[in-house]
Amino acid sequence: MFDAAVAAADPLQRVAAHLPAHPPGKVVVVGAGKASARMAQAVESAWDGQLDGLVVTRYGHAVPCEHIEVLEAGHPVPDVAGERAACRILELVSGLSADDLVLALISGGGSALLALPAPGITLADKQAISTALLRCGASIATMNLVRKHLSAIKGGRLAAAAFPAATVGLLISDVPGDDPAVIASGPTVAEASTPAEALAALARYHVPVPPAVRAHLETTPGCPGPHDPRMARVRNHVIAAPQQSLEAAAAVARQAGVTPVILSDSLEGESREVGIVLAGIARQVRRHGQPAPPPCVLLSGGETTVTVHGTGCGGRNVELLLALALALRGAEATHAIACDTDGVDGAAAVAGALVGPDTLRRAEQLGVDAAKALADNDGHGFFAALGDQVVTGPTLTNVNDFRAVLIT
Repeated sequence: MFDAAVAAADPLQRVAAHLPAHPPGKVVVVGAGKASARMAQAVESAWDGQLDGLVVTRYGHAVPCEHIEVLEAGHPVPDVAGERAACRILELVSGLSADDLVLALISGGGSALLALPAPGITLADKQAISTALLRCGASIATMNLVRKHLSAIKGGRLAAAAFPAATVGLLISDVPGDDPAVIASGPTVAEASTPAEALAALARYHVPVPPAVRAHLETTPGCPGPHDPRMARVRNHVIAAPQQSLEAAAAVARQAGVTPVILSDSLEGESREVGIVLAGIARQVRRHGQPAPPPCVLLSGGETTVTVHGTGCGGRNVELLLALALALRGAEATHAIACDTDGVDGAAAVAGALVGPDTLRRAEQLGVDAAKALADNDGHGFFAALGDQVVTGPTLTNVNDFRAVLIT
């Protein structure tokens, strides 16, 4: 089911049908995100005219392209390579004419990879704020609200820089609700929020605000809004999203004689709390046959969060699974998988992990304390000790988390 979910979001299967018509002028391809290199490859294989450009992806996620340059940069914390790539992308789209077309390939991870701070803000400022937001339990929508208001390229500014050229954004969604303004902090999307809202979000999560950042948020006019004339020639299309991947997984379940129940494509909240809720639904299936009798599988997507208090590196999928295993207490005939579809769960190069009825028993035999690991936000260490990690390497796409709880 996980393999099917990832395959359903493969850019090679999704991009061609959404390519725009040839413009009178030239085509410039730009992009950012964990899927951007694969998207560029898909564009090259389907486009029958001249094109060039530049995309930036996470270290290790590049694929070879003939005409579109592929750069790699840091994620989830931005680095100098991302800053340089963003500068070059802005240069490529500047000075175009109304006959030209900018094709923007945007996917999850683009917020960190397009790391161009607004004037007066340093990369170090953005790195500090990004690190704090990643550890405080803020939702992806909140993190990207802040990121776009500290950026010189996100929050619609990429498309504004390309004007008067037309901009077509092809987006792969990794955010709950598939809001184009949230995906990679919306570099091609007009923004309705204000810098004051970003400052309030930082205060709500007690994130230290450097003086230059505070001054910027208190004085900047904000991102290009819906009525900005530079946004009049922009069209954005979400070409792959979590729901499509969940439906692909559901088809696999049906073929195996298992009833799929898609709970949601946009679950949010603290990972450990969502794990407890999923365990409760699994018990309801076993005791009462609701929302479906066994054999059935509970499918969900979205993006949970981890508030890191311990010395572990977090990882929302492994934290959710660890909480689920503790809540199930070894329930028979119940198995689960939770993985990030990009192959990277949090800061670790591991997609996620597996849980079964014997997870806690095997951990006890190995002298590994599940409750202690959860308290320490060390899900990755726990599942590594058991040999139950799921390691895919870069999948070259990103439609957020995939979770399946199978009750047989």
